[in-house]
Amino acid sequence: MKRRHFLSNTALGATTATVLSSCQTQSTQGNGTGDSLPNVRWKMQTSWPKSLDTIFGGAQTVCDRVKAMSGGKFVITPYAAGEIVPGLEVLDAVQQGTVQCGHSPSYYYVGKNPALGFGTAMPFGLTAQQQNAWFYHGGGLETMHKIYADFNIISFPAGNTGAQMGGWFKRQVQSVNDLKGLKMRIPGLGGEVMTRLGVNVQVLPGGEVFLALDTGAIDAAEWVGPYDDEKLGLNKAADYYYYPGWWEPGATLDLQINRSAWDKLPQEYQAMLQAAAMEANLNMLSQYDAQNRVALQSLLQGGTQLIPYSQEILTAAQTIAFDLYEENSSKDATFKEVYESWNKFRQEVSQWNKINELSYANFAFNQK
Repeated sequence: MKRRHFLSNTALGATTATVLSSCQTQSTQGNGTGDSLPNVRWKMQTSWPKSLDTIFGGAQTVCDRVKAMSGGKFVITPYAAGEIVPGLEVLDAVQQGTVQCGHSPSYYYVGKNPALGFGTAMPFGLTAQQQNAWFYHGGGLETMHKIYADFNIISFPAGNTGAQMGGWFKRQVQSVNDLKGLKMRIPGLGGEVMTRLGVNVQVLPGGEVFLALDTGAIDAAEWVGPYDDEKLGLNKAADYYYYPGWWEPGATLDLQINRSAWDKLPQEYQAMLQAAAMEANLNMLSQYDAQNRVALQSLLQGGTQLIPYSQEILTAAQTIAFDLYEENSSKDATFKEVYESWNKFRQEVSQWNKINELSYANFAFNQK
């Protein structure tokens, strides 16, 4: 969708009351005639506990903004993980129409289609800003729409965590050999890379990570970053905090909408949803950066040991990641099409960012 077209639709949704001939959904009251839009009530299932206020807050932002822009006529109620369905089953609930929409990362569902990973983050892939550039101006959003169409879903970016941390470990890992046999919570294609490095990978929703790590059911776990990790108490279950989270350099969270429910909405409400999702996407990224700067200091003062991944581990993981992309491309035509376009964008935008952002950061970030 072109930026100018998107902005014009957003303005229309925020300012215009249109005479509608009909608008019929199971959750709609009123027929949309006259000079008012219909009353619509939707449910949104998320993958998050409410205690993680920033990531759940992305869903809440969408709901609040749609309600405000519609004058209270379009109301979406967000539900925490497990309230309707478990946090790892959001896509299924949206696809089946159990709920009209959901807030979840697409990479939770790579078992259904490995190309869904591109919608969240790929190991050694795009940063948050690069990801947004790909979505909004590099064909990424249209690409994800094609993939989600197989699940009767349309999606919009509705949150980004920024570059994540590399996880909590009960003991230090200095080499690839140290990873072998570790039980670690890590989802998506990053989990597949870790599997090939010898890690026993497990996928758990956020609300279950602390208990598993604390009791020794797992040896390591990654979640997001300092603010959320401290809220989950992961620093109380493990001492060693690794960086960077090479598998999620800019993780996007999706607003997933049942396509049939979407098609029944007035155009004004569709535009409101798109605008609200974009606001949530940009706001969450800014909020995490502001919160993580404080939370990291709190963790360090509490005794957390901050450790970088070794060059050996990073190099091995990167090699495996791109080998995995080539393997998936040879097996799946859709993955190949997305990967080749995405990788071309990645190489070009990275070359630009080496010149502008990296050169600045290498100097400025190392000054006192």
